[in-house]
Amino acid sequence: MPEVVVTKPREGKFNKNAARRVRVAGKIPAVLYGAGHDAVAVEVDPKQISRILFSETGHNTIFDVEVAGSPAAKAMIVDWQREPINDKLIHIDMKRIALDKVLRVSVRVKLMGVPIGVKTEGGILDQVLREVEIECLPVDIPNHIDVDVSSLAMHGVLRVSELPHSDKIKYLNNEDATVAHVVSIREEVVAAPAEGEVPAAGEAGATPTEPEVAKKGKTEPAAAEGAAKAPAAGGKK
Repeated sequence: MPEVVVTKPREGKFNKNAARRVRVAGKIPAVLYGAGHDAVAVEVDPKQISRILFSETGHNTIFDVEVAGSPAAKAMIVDWQREPINDKLIHIDMKRIALDKVLRVSVRVKLMGVPIGVKTEGGILDQVLREVEIECLPVDIPNHIDVDVSSLAMHGVLRVSELPHSDKIKYLNNEDATVAHVVSIREEVVAAPAEGEVPAAGEAGATPTEPEVAKKGKTEPAAAEGAAKAPAAGGKK
C-alpha cells in the first residue's frame, strides 16, 4: 500500500514568521502543486516525510497526498530544504503526478562486484556518476540501476551506454558519459613554481577553478508559498 500523506492547509500570511510557527508546532511548511491545479500551501508531518526520503525509493517514492476538502492525489517530493546546523527538514515541495504521464527523475547507480583491476592490478574504483537522469512512466521508476563492474580492468571505463537498457526507461545523460572507471593509485609530485612564476591551471599553487554545479530545482513555480524565500539549505539525498 502506498504511503498516505495527510496535509493541513495553511491560512494567512506566508512569511518566515508564519513558517517558524508551523515548525514550532511540530510540522513543516510545504507546497503542493502540479497536474493543472493551483498551488496549495500546506503543513505536513516531518517524520512521515523523512520516512519517505530515507526509504528504498527515496525522493522517487510515489505516495497519496490528501488535502482537506479534496480527493487524494498521487504525488512525489520534488524539492526539500534542511536546516544547515541540525539537518532538520524545514520545507518541502510536493508535485501531483499522473500515472500515465512520463516523468524525468534521477536514479541512483549501484555498482555490483569487485573489478579485476582492483583485485589483481592494484587499482581503485572511482564512481563518477552516482545518479543518472531517466525518463519513464511513474510505475516504471527503478529503485536503483544495478550494473556489474567485476570485468573492469585497470583503466577500464563504464559508460552510460553500457548501463542496463530497456524499452521502459530512456537515459537522458550523454551516452558517452563516464559512470565509473578503474584508476591507478599513484601520487604525482608537482614542483613548486619558481619565484614570480604564475602556476598553470592544475599545478600546485594554481587558483582552483570553481566547478560547475548542476542545481536541482522546481519544475513549476511554487505559488502561494513563496518557497524561494524559505531559508536556503541542502536538499538531496
